[in-house]
Amino acid sequence: MEQRSLGRTGRQVSVVGLGTWQLGADWGEVSEADARAVLEASAEAGVTFYDTADVYGDGRSERIVGEFLAAHAEDGFTVATKMGRRGEQVPASYVEDNFRAWLNRSRRNLGVERLDLVQLHCPPAEVVEDDATYDVLDRLVDDGVIAAYGLSVETVDQALAAIARPHVASVQIILNAFRLKPLEAVLPAAEAAGVGIIARVPLASGLLSGKYGHDTRFAPDDHRSFNRDGSAFDVGETFSGVDYDTGIAAAAEFRELVESSGLQDVSPAQAAIAWAWQLPGVSTVIPGARNVTQAQSNAAAGEVAELPATFLQGVRDLYDRRIRAELHDRW
Repeated sequence: MEQRSLGRTGRQVSVVGLGTWQLGADWGEVSEADARAVLEASAEAGVTFYDTADVYGDGRSERIVGEFLAAHAEDGFTVATKMGRRGEQVPASYVEDNFRAWLNRSRRNLGVERLDLVQLHCPPAEVVEDDATYDVLDRLVDDGVIAAYGLSVETVDQALAAIARPHVASVQIILNAFRLKPLEAVLPAAEAAGVGIIARVPLASGLLSGKYGHDTRFAPDDHRSFNRDGSAFDVGETFSGVDYDTGIAAAAEFRELVESSGLQDVSPAQAAIAWAWQLPGVSTVIPGARNVTQAQSNAAAGEVAELPATFLQGVRDLYDRRIRAELHDRW
């Protein structure tokens, strides 16, 4: 699989990584054995970048990834984690004492002395814009607690504010065929600044796989059941903020676009992942997986040939007709 530079981290990572939220919680039950199998299958398929967070399963995801890392100590994998969701989501929580406590916990979970990449986990806009935030993060780098830092953000404005900071290594943002706004300013700005872009929610919480229908029911502990309106956590994360019925209709058109574009042996999910990693300025895309089959299929999207111009235009046309009015001005 192609490797790209992850911004200012100086690390090379696979264009398709693995998001490990599913291995922690909030997507239905995944056993530890299945979680380890997903990680091993991804590595075997060429994945070298793994994204987790300290709140995924209250540390379960980090611990499982840490065990995996220990078994692959010589393989040079890059692990990014996140912090900032263990306290109240207010600026007063984002202070040095909390940062150090959260990071010490993550280091224990992952079994490392220094964390490869730490991202603030969708903090309030005031935190993104505050000089003091970056002063603390710089001290943590100087102290050897973290090798590099970035931000996971919700909005284009937050992404641009982070990119403008001289030591921000990467920005993680929702980017998929139903969320095109980052293409306008975020990707060009990141590319010009040498900041890595980590594209999350590339399948719009599974909508772009084309496997769901209007009558699909998700498990009670799956965030696709309880966070559709953002009441449990951030608005815009679940299904990329797209109304479910609108998303199902748009996903059916996306599947038809894949089929009509002559993409041989490429599933809608693989086409969606390939669309994201083939964008200029994107370092890596982090689909999640709950089983080995999904992990293997997602990784295979990293080897999809250059998508045809007709498909790329079709994605934009679909967004303009079905999605733009609902989402474009919100994030």
